[in-house]
Amino acid sequence: MNAQLILNFLRNVTANNNRIWFQEHKADYEAAKKEWEQAIEQLRKRIITFDLTVANQPLKDCTYRFYRDTRFSPDKSPYKRHFGAYINAKGKKALRSGYYIHLEPDHCELAVGNYWLPTDILTSCRNEIMANEEEWLKCVETPDFLKLFNTPETTLSWEDSWDAPQGFGLTKLKTCPSGFPRDYKYVKYLRQKDYCAWHRVEESFFEDDLWLDKTEQIFRTAKPMMDFINGIIDDYE
Repeated sequence: MNAQLILNFLRNVTANNNRIWFQEHKADYEAAKKEWEQAIEQLRKRIITFDLTVANQPLKDCTYRFYRDTRFSPDKSPYKRHFGAYINAKGKKALRSGYYIHLEPDHCELAVGNYWLPTDILTSCRNEIMANEEEWLKCVETPDFLKLFNTPETTLSWEDSWDAPQGFGLTKLKTCPSGFPRDYKYVKYLRQKDYCAWHRVEESFFEDDLWLDKTEQIFRTAKPMMDFINGIIDDYE
């Protein structure tokens, strides 16, 4: 992937986030977009080698619009400052856990899982974790998982987590959820309100010829956790 081509364009957009500049540099956007889409298609094909559930997802269901919806935002900048893609068996708007890649100047990362679940599904996840504790721990307390993503108890709060180098769980309750035992040994997993895990990488990560291999390794490490959660979500979707 020519990540610098993409990132240079994004830096220019950040400094000139207006429609006049964008129209004058539309060719730069098209070049960056083409490079990004080619990289995402490569990544999707790589994910298929270990997760066949995403085999039928077209590219348009994995990438996001670059134009911002400013109707309800105090920030009226018309364009995003990053490129993102979410590869998910049921599309990027699904509740199901998937694979996310984010390119932004000085903030590139890889993420997996889901960032929001309705209360009924979340309750089912908590019950399943308690009922199959050993299986869950085999997913989230392996040395590789902990090295890449850490644990919920060491993950920062939502306000700070976006800038954290790694984490597991964007949002969490301050105490044990109602109806669950407060003295449960692994209550940290019950307090989670999502099962999103992320790992920050340097911009140079995507310039490496082995970026696909390294990304695959990170995603493979998280797949058992995702399979566990998706097994519950699939009963609802």
